[in-house]
Amino acid sequence: MNKIRKGDTVQVLTGRDRGKRGTVTRVYPDNRVIVEGVNIVKRHTRANPQAGVAGGIVEKEAPLQVSNVALYNPMTQKPDRVGFKVLEDGRKVRFFKSNGEVVDV
Repeated sequence: MNKIRKGDTVQVLTGRDRGKRGTVTRVYPDNRVIVEGVNIVKRHTRANPQAGVAGGIVEKEAPLQVSNVALYNPMTQKPDRVGFKVLEDGRKVRFFKSNGEVVDV
């Protein structure tokens, strides 16, 4: 079970986009995530007429290490660390370390 999942709102902790917030659009198995609107890079692509791809400079989101982002806590308005705990009904859920609020409902 991952601490950061698709659809989570995260804040970037380090790097050129430090402080930016966005939604996780994809999680890779090698502990990398793609965050919407963060870590934009330019790729020079060659045209491929058979596939209908136009050439030029394309801007897209590059992956970030999961250690460089933290889950955003809406209660405290800050990024927060995440832990796991098992509820009384046997479900394993994530919770914020600062206030103990459960992330998963």
